[in-house]
Formats: sequence, structure tokens, C-alpha cells
Amino acid sequence: MKKAVFERLAAEALDGLPEQLRVHMENVDVVIHEWPNDVDLADAGMDKDERGDLLGLYSGVPLTERDTGYAGYLPDRITLFQGPIQRVAGSDPEAIRDEVRATVVHELAHYFGISEERIEELGW
Repeated sequence: MKKAVFERLAAEALDGLPEQLRVHMENVDVVIHEWPNDVDLADAGMDKDERGDLLGLYSGVPLTERDTGYAGYLPDRITLFQGPIQRVAGSDPEAIRDEVRATVVHELAHYFGISEERIEELGW
């Protein structure tokens, strides 16, 4: 799938997020990369052989870790990885939208300070 088509599907998925989540996404960029690089994998605590399993990555300072000294930081970032998402979702546009939405919600949970373990407990 061409990147432009994937970007459109991702934008549709983001637009479809509940308002309760979107209003709290202040200073958060969502970017798309084709595949995770070695640094992305290391940040996620994954090995090179897991490259196809990393659908998204949150980078930033979670809301729960910010204090009065929090200022001057670059925007937080959610990176979506097109290759792994398409590997999981296939070529069906609706499945891609659903997978992007689920991935963004998962990464937003990290933005809100929710641990990976708790996200798994919640079924995300």
C-alpha cells in the first residue's frame, strides 16, 4: 500500500478517536515510519527479530511524570509503523483503520502514564 493511502487511513482513524481522548492530546505529534529502526526497537525493549511486531512507539514525558519544571520539551510523539501494522491488518482499509486506532490508543495510554503491564491487563 502506498504511504499516502496509509496516511489517509491513519488520519481517518485519528479523527475517529473519542473526543475524550483527542482533547487531551496536547503537544503530541503522530508520525508514520515504514519500519522501526534499531533505536526504536531498543526504546521498546525489543530485539531486531521482533521488528515486524512493533506497531507503534510513544516517545516523550508521560503526563504523570511532569512537574512544575516541565517546560521547553519538544512535542511528545507517537510513531506508527506502516509495515508491521499492514502485516497484522492485511490490505483491508477498515482493518488498517482499526489497527491504527488501537495502536494510537495503546500509545496514548503511555502518554497518560499507564504502564505496559496495565495496558495488557486492560486488554490493549
